[in-house]
Amino acid sequence: VLKEGLSLLCKTGNGLAHAYVKFEAKSKDLTDISLLESFIHLRYVDLSENKLQDLAPLSSLTHLLWLKVDGNLLSSACMQELPYLQVISFARNHIKDMEGITHPRLANLSMKENKIQSALSLSHAQLFSLQILELRGNKLKSTEGLSLPKLKTLYLAQNTISSLEGLEGLEQLTTLHLRDNQLETLDGFSSSMKCLQYLNLRNNRISSIQEVAKLQFLPMLQTLVLLDNPCSEETSYRLEVLALLPHLQRLDKDVVQQEERAEAKEIRQIRQEEKVRPAWPEEGSKGKERGSDMLIKPLL
Repeated sequence: VLKEGLSLLCKTGNGLAHAYVKFEAKSKDLTDISLLESFIHLRYVDLSENKLQDLAPLSSLTHLLWLKVDGNLLSSACMQELPYLQVISFARNHIKDMEGITHPRLANLSMKENKIQSALSLSHAQLFSLQILELRGNKLKSTEGLSLPKLKTLYLAQNTISSLEGLEGLEQLTTLHLRDNQLETLDGFSSSMKCLQYLNLRNNRISSIQEVAKLQFLPMLQTLVLLDNPCSEETSYRLEVLALLPHLQRLDKDVVQQEERAEAKEIRQIRQEEKVRPAWPEEGSKGKERGSDMLIKPLL
């Protein structure tokens, strides 16, 4: 298996020798990878669809850039810190937490379809380079613990998230997927999320369109998906959303048309006028009624 999986012959660091830098062994029923310890020049390793429970032998691969171990029997993502590792995929394992992921140059991490219930064990101090985090299909109930400073894309679909917490630090986030969760309100979004452009909330439990008003302080929001929420079945749903969020470029699957934008603007202006129109004071109203009586009685 080792012989068949090695490829991509490259020069070593000193330029005086050559070594294989890629190893692929998918669906080989592997349970032991200790032989890889001596192949210290490996940069790309794919061990998907095996029966691995331990990744300790990879600790000596200090040149590793890319690692894929999808579909194994791993219960933990904990590994010795690898200084150049940039991409890891732990998809479809049995991992329950995010402890022990400390690779300083890690930019792309996938842990989809595991059994993760909380992100509080994330090593924020070490993951300062992480830009893409995939946590789709886990058991998360909250977003607490996911505040990573360089994160740009966050996939959280198909969890059981009912509350949005700790999003204040996601100042560079541009894309957030929250499809197929259990959100009833949109509390938790922060004005510090000034780069967020795409927000997918499809198939949650948002019943009131007025919840959309809580997104008004997201200046860069261009695309919002609200399909399959109770609020999307309300009359004039699109116009009501556009009246609250006039800068949207796309709502659900459709680009916002100029006619829609103009009609939503009229609705917004009418409502603003209604807010500033003075109401008749209660006492004055009673006084007016009494004054009317005084004018009418002599005529009777």
